[in-house]
Amino acid sequence: MYVPDETDLEIIRLLRKNARLQWREVGELVHLTGQAVGARIRRLEEHGLIRGYTVMTDDEKLGKPLTAVVTVLMKSNRHAEFISFVQREPSVTEAHRISGDGCYSLLVRASGHDELNGMLDRLLEYANYRLHLSTQLIKSHRH
Repeated sequence: MYVPDETDLEIIRLLRKNARLQWREVGELVHLTGQAVGARIRRLEEHGLIRGYTVMTDDEKLGKPLTAVVTVLMKSNRHAEFISFVQREPSVTEAHRISGDGCYSLLVRASGHDELNGMLDRLLEYANYRLHLSTQLIKSHRH
């Protein structure tokens, strides 16, 4: 198993803030050449420490202002069917199997109450739920 050193961790921190940084720019910040940074990034990718790159969007500006956290309480052992449902459901942006109170936790982004209620109605085929609506984003690891 590959264990990243402090320079690798700093490269990851920089790329999390701005994945569009050029290797040369990262190198200036970690005191390496761009070529050396490229080699480190490739190694981090090969070992699965960096799994990909993405574009961060503002869901509210894209018409999805409603954020809900849904705790799922399974009614049966149809977990595989439920997981398939979650993977097909476009309003579910994250899904976690959890311990403690509930079986799963879903993060849902919806255009409004109609979209949210439609997803919740479909969810009832598999599980009961507890719903929490977000009133303000305070911190996100994605920003």
